[in-house]
Amino acid sequence: MRPVSPELISPRSPRVAAARRLGKRNFRGKERLFLAEGPQAVREAAGYGDTLVELFATVEAAERYADIVGAAREVGARVHLAADAVIEDISTTVTPQGLVGVCRFLDTPFDEILAARPKLVAVLAHVRDPGNAGTVLRCADAAGAEAVVLTDASVDLYNPKAVRASVGSLFHLPVAVGVPVERAVAGLREAGVRVLAADGAGEDDLDTELDAGTMGGPTAWVFGNEAWGLPEETRALTDAVLRVPIHGKAESLNLATAAAVCLYASARAQRAAGGCRSVTES
Repeated sequence: MRPVSPELISPRSPRVAAARRLGKRNFRGKERLFLAEGPQAVREAAGYGDTLVELFATVEAAERYADIVGAAREVGARVHLAADAVIEDISTTVTPQGLVGVCRFLDTPFDEILAARPKLVAVLAHVRDPGNAGTVLRCADAAGAEAVVLTDASVDLYNPKAVRASVGSLFHLPVAVGVPVERAVAGLREAGVRVLAADGAGEDDLDTELDAGTMGGPTAWVFGNEAWGLPEETRALTDAVLRVPIHGKAESLNLATAAAVCLYASARAQRAAGGCRSVTES
């Protein structure tokens, strides 16, 4: 007797059509839903409250990642088995990994981030490339930052490329979106956070600041556009403008690399003896 084949969702299903539309920003904003693709992103989404609402999986992927499918069902997500062609239709990657999740937006109100008195924050101002935005978010997560802020001039947090580049870090730390840069800087400063701009135009460099021992307190780094950095009016809002020193012959560092250097420098200074006093301390 032949085994019964699993029932697959129809390619013409309204659920498939709705998921496909989430590849476009206007539909994501209207539905407040986005796509998380691949096992790592779906695993993280399934572990983040009720964020994961729907999962499409090929039969092969459902068997290979049975633990992820089980976790999705445990949080109440609807699981659909789908043909490879359906996953390819929904996915925004060239080589889909067989799992595509539909998730609720999870950005955090900026006021909530301020109320938590964060000690290390990454602010993305004028960052337009989604891959860079996702990678900086991943770097912030790895460095132990407590929040990320995307200004209203930056890329969509839920762009599929940004979600993929974050490699699950999107689900690990609070992220505020659409915050005017003036409000971001003013709010962080009022919360006791020193705001530093990372820009090649800085008169001082990161080494000088580290040697001076002034980086142990709560700090926010403002990172600018990939091509032209931060405009003068944004740099003027911050407490200091620092450049990453280039000790070799490289012309410059890309945005994500520079962000990693700055965030890890702050994290190291804050973990040093006497570093990172609470903002409530005198």
